[in-house]
Amino acid sequence: MKVNNAEIVISAVSSKQYPNDRLPEIALAGRSNVGKSSFINKLINRKNLARTSSTPGKTQTLNFYKLNNAFYFVDVPGYGYAKVSKKEREKWGGMMEEYFQSRDTLKITVLITDVRHEPTQDDIQMYEFLKHFELPVLVVATKMDKIPKSKRTQYLKRTKETLEVDPEDYVLPFSSETAEGKDEAWRLLRTYL
Repeated sequence: MKVNNAEIVISAVSSKQYPNDRLPEIALAGRSNVGKSSFINKLINRKNLARTSSTPGKTQTLNFYKLNNAFYFVDVPGYGYAKVSKKEREKWGGMMEEYFQSRDTLKITVLITDVRHEPTQDDIQMYEFLKHFELPVLVVATKMDKIPKSKRTQYLKRTKETLEVDPEDYVLPFSSETAEGKDEAWRLLRTYL
């Protein structure tokens, strides 16, 4: 998919601030510093629409990016970052729960994991949370360029098994360095738009 127009519309903290133009939404979830911003930027061929940071826990709001005036990417706060206070984590949890529970324009959630590491308890909880709300999930196993070719199958299998991925959900090998998986990601996401 060619994205000719991409803009951040709002950084929202509650449903009162969500856009109300009824366009379809694709949510992006994942641990802090897992590469959500890099994924967004690679998919839309922009260097820094979504800001990447070496400091985990930077995304503290629901960031709505409108693409081609036709749909949204919604970047949700990263989870699992220890330096954020418990109170702050609870606030994010509430904000994310409100979004995932109430948003009928949400078509699919992209759960981004780092294929080099076994999915964490937080990743497992997030996947189970999304499945609890009966949301379709595309698991993106990012940083594939860092894995030797001979070990890729084994690492992807570990991701699938640890998350206990439902048969209807897909695990996509991806690299924002090499653009591996970019066309396939668009092909899969387009079916939900």
